[in-house]
Amino acid sequence: MPELPEVETIVRTYRPRLEGRIIRAFESSWPRRVAPSVAVVRRRTVGRRITRLHRRAKYIVFDLEAGGHLLVHLRMSGRFEWAADNPDADRHTRAIWTLDGDDALWFVDARKFGRIEWTADLAAATAHLGIEPLSRGFTVARLTSLLRGRARQLKPLLLDQSLIAGLGNIYVDESLFRSGLHPLRSADSLNADERAALHEAIRHVLRKAIRRHGTSIDWIYPDGEMQDELTAYGRTGLPCVRCRTPIESLRVGQRGTHICPRCQPRHRRRPRGPNRPGGTRVSKGAAPRRRRAGTRP
Repeated sequence: MPELPEVETIVRTYRPRLEGRIIRAFESSWPRRVAPSVAVVRRRTVGRRITRLHRRAKYIVFDLEAGGHLLVHLRMSGRFEWAADNPDADRHTRAIWTLDGDDALWFVDARKFGRIEWTADLAAATAHLGIEPLSRGFTVARLTSLLRGRARQLKPLLLDQSLIAGLGNIYVDESLFRSGLHPLRSADSLNADERAALHEAIRHVLRKAIRRHGTSIDWIYPDGEMQDELTAYGRTGLPCVRCRTPIESLRVGQRGTHICPRCQPRHRRRPRGPNRPGGTRVSKGAAPRRRRAGTRP
């Protein structure tokens, strides 16, 4: 399923050709995935100008003149195509927007899981979504508040769209590898340094993926370049880019997961050095060792 970087790439690609355009007609051959209904979407969008195209989590959002928003979720196989670029109609086309200038935008979805929805209130329609990980509000302190007191495994928590919106399987694996954290760690077991490392990793990985136009996903999303930069996801059996240990795969929350068993230990490493239990250095302020009776000072 396309994740935040892929959706952001699609928005940036289609924005120049969609913003300012007027919707002249809307049709759908798969009405069960159009909400509230095809008739309502047609009535609320036809004749309206697209004032802005942007993203919320994994949703593509069309802001419409005089109010209202059109939300498109690609799900597993949805994609946009321009009719002018594809003279032969695709048999998997589920919806068509006819625009001014006799241009047409197709929504192609082989598996029929994609969703089109009109809403008058974007905030209410997306209230179930958590914070955007690339927003200013996503600070180390905010991440700490999301992790603290939650005993859930780390990866399922990061995939929870009600907490952090837009992260998916690929970029959670990459973020956990970069931060050196095991996906089965309890979220509330992370110390301050680990939380800061995770925060940095999430933002670094997402920004890099956007620069690389996302990760290609077979025929569904073929134009990404991030697959050439992945360090953990999909690299089972290949050497870790840091330590050369073979990457392992496991199931976490029913999701295929990829880790380096050496760089991402299951349990937090204990600090090394003379101050750890069993060391020889006496900490400052410690009581002096008692002298045995009959021995010389």
